[in-house]
Amino acid sequence: MDQIKIGIADDHKIFRKGVILSLRQYTNLSFIIEADNGDEMIEKLATEKPDVILLDLRMPGKDGIEATKEISKKYPDIRILILTMYEDERFVSHLMENGANGYLLKNAEPAEIKKAILEVMVKGFYLNNFVNRILLKKSTNKNKATPSLNSEVVLSDKEKEVIQLLCREYTAAEIATKMEISSRTVESIKDRLMERFGTKNTAGLVFFAVKNNLID
Repeated sequence: MDQIKIGIADDHKIFRKGVILSLRQYTNLSFIIEADNGDEMIEKLATEKPDVILLDLRMPGKDGIEATKEISKKYPDIRILILTMYEDERFVSHLMENGANGYLLKNAEPAEIKKAILEVMVKGFYLNNFVNRILLKKSTNKNKATPSLNSEVVLSDKEKEVIQLLCREYTAAEIATKMEISSRTVESIKDRLMERFGTKNTAGLVFFAVKNNLID
């Protein structure tokens, strides 16, 4: 894979520098933006475009939640990985459904952060054990207000298969090969499903599908 450009926003400078230093061993990762908060990151995005942003949640000014929503709307091609100390499932659900591509805790090893960066570049999302536990909990404790696949929602066979394969971590190109359709058709199906379910990206679509038992 070509050089991956990264931005990081965290108001704790020592932690921010530590993340950069710990990932320096991976020569295909290059940090091009550092910011103290969401406002500064968004300002710098006007001139620099990273492929992936590592984003803290609690920051002065524009926090990680607000920044995620704004960045994903303005720059949908930029992947966002939340890197935070908050283990609250409410944050995970909200962020994954509103533009984040993955959610990492600050005690993550550098190897996991690298893995998350590579996976969001290839697949569009990263689901670790922490997020998967939350998904499992939500799928087994749904309430009546949670959308679900029922008689009011009809999916075609192709749509069902695309969702199944996305949740099994196949890339769009791999899905196209497996289903013997074009990559453009896969992307079209994904876009249609995201619009239908109100999700912002592939990560949100996968999160929605698992949470609402749309996969076997």
